[in-house]
Amino acid sequence: MINIINMKQFNNCIKGILFLVIFIFPFDQTFSGNPQRAGQAGAAQLLINPWARTSGWAGANVAGVRGVEGVYSNVAGLAFTEKTELVFASTSWLQMTSFDDAVSKISAFGIAQKIGESGVLGLSIMSMGFGDIEVTTTQNPQGGLGTFSPNLMNIGVSYSRIFSNSIYGGVTVKLISEQISNLNANGMALDAGIQYVTGNNDNFKFGISLKNVGPRMSYGGDGLSFRGIVGDDDGYKMTVEQRSSELELPALLNMGTSYDLNISSRHRLTGAFTFTSNSFQKDQYRYGGEYSYRDMFMIRGGYTYEEGITYSQDYADENNKSSYRTTALRGPSAGFTLELPMGETSFGLDYSYRHTDPFQGSHSIGARIKL
Repeated sequence: MINIINMKQFNNCIKGILFLVIFIFPFDQTFSGNPQRAGQAGAAQLLINPWARTSGWAGANVAGVRGVEGVYSNVAGLAFTEKTELVFASTSWLQMTSFDDAVSKISAFGIAQKIGESGVLGLSIMSMGFGDIEVTTTQNPQGGLGTFSPNLMNIGVSYSRIFSNSIYGGVTVKLISEQISNLNANGMALDAGIQYVTGNNDNFKFGISLKNVGPRMSYGGDGLSFRGIVGDDDGYKMTVEQRSSELELPALLNMGTSYDLNISSRHRLTGAFTFTSNSFQKDQYRYGGEYSYRDMFMIRGGYTYEEGITYSQDYADENNKSSYRTTALRGPSAGFTLELPMGETSFGLDYSYRHTDPFQGSHSIGARIKL
C-alpha cells in the first residue's frame, strides 16, 4: 500500500515538473537563446538529425518518439522497443542538383535490443562525409596539390528503461570524432531524456531531453605545426606548434508534448509541440502532425520557427534586421512511412524532406526492421 502511494506521489511530481517546463518556462524571457554565438560551437553535426522518420516531424515529437530514432530526439523513447529493431538511413544534406550532389552525405545505423523485462540497450553510429576537397594554399589558390576528405563521426551507446506504466527514461553516451586533413579532434557528450505517458489509451505524452552535455574539445595534429627560420640565419630552422582554441559542445534542452486522436481503430491523428532552448543559436518552437492508417501508412509534416526565420539575407540587410535566422533550415519539413507487417517481423520505409535556404533542401531515406 505504501509503495502504491509513493508511486502515485512520484507520478504527480513528474506531472508537475513537466507542466512547468513545457507550458511556463518556454514563455519566460530567460529563454532567449544565444544567436550571437551561432557558428562558434564545436561538433555542430550533433545538431543534425540523421533519421528519416523523426526529421519529417521537424523535431516536434520529443514526447512521442519511439524506438531507435529516439537516440537523437529523446532517448527515453528507446524503452518502447519490444524486442529487436534495426534502422538504416541516408541523408543528402543541403542538396545542390541531385541526391548524390550535396554538401554532405550522412549515413546512420542504429540497433536496439530489449534486455530483461524493462531495459533496452541501443547502439547508434552517424558518419558525415564531404567527399574529396581540393587542397589550396596562398601560393597555389587553384589547387593541384591533391585532395583531402573531411569526416565527422558520432558513436552512441544508449540505455533506456521502463520505470512504471507511465514513466520512461534513458541516457546516451556519445563519442565524437572529427578528422580534417592532418587535423583531428575527439570528444564525449551525454544525452538524457524522460517521457511521461497518461490519458485514455496512453494518448497524452510529455517529454524532456537534455542533449550534448560534455567537456570542451580541441583540434590537434601536424596541421597545427610549421617549420620556420629563426633570425637571419637560413641554416637555423625550428618547428613551431600552434594550439587550437577549445570549443564548447552545442548543448540544448528540448521540452515537448503530443496528443493522439484515435478517430477509429484504423485512423489516428497526432499533434505535437516542442520548445528547444539552444546554447549556440536562437531558441526554436517546433510544431508537427501525423496521420496514420492502421499504423501501416503514415504521412507527417512539421515546422520549426525561430525569430527571423522567414527573412532572407538581402531583406535582413536592407531593413537593418539583426534578427536573421541562425540555421540553414527555413522551417517546413514533411515525410511518410510505409510499414509492412510480416508475421512477427515488420519492415518499414521512411522518407523526409527539410526545406533549406540556400541549397535545394535535405532529403533522407531510411529502412527499419523489427524482429
